[in-house]
Amino acid sequence: MKLHELKNVPGAVHRKKRVGCGEGGGHGKTSGRGGKGQTARSGGSIRPGFEGGQMPLYRKLPHRGFNNYEHRIEIAVLNVGDLAGLEAGVTEVNATLLAASGLLRKGETVVKILGDGEITRALKVTAAKFSASAKAKIEQAGGQAIVG
Repeated sequence: MKLHELKNVPGAVHRKKRVGCGEGGGHGKTSGRGGKGQTARSGGSIRPGFEGGQMPLYRKLPHRGFNNYEHRIEIAVLNVGDLAGLEAGVTEVNATLLAASGLLRKGETVVKILGDGEITRALKVTAAKFSASAKAKIEQAGGQAIVG
């Protein structure tokens, strides 16, 4: 199959709705907007949450309590397989080295190492957290997993 051979599934493409073009088209007279009033006018929309002057639900409910969003700690995750792709001369791995090698984004300092992939050489890895499988794979290859 080639790009020029692709076709839409039957029923995927619809005609454009032509409103205000006479009653025969099915969208004449009021053009699908119903009768008179605010919603029939151009630009006449009611903001989300508006209940016609009744006290809206979002104002009835109490807004209190703690939200952790401002105080959260973002943890960057890396797999053991990613560590295997580091340069040959590297023996000690930490967040600054990972950032320099392009495995971490700017500002990421807290790292958790996960166990996906394989590692064959001995590395001394310093990270905030390790999964059990990652720790086992690093130590099996003759390296060290240091929580720090």
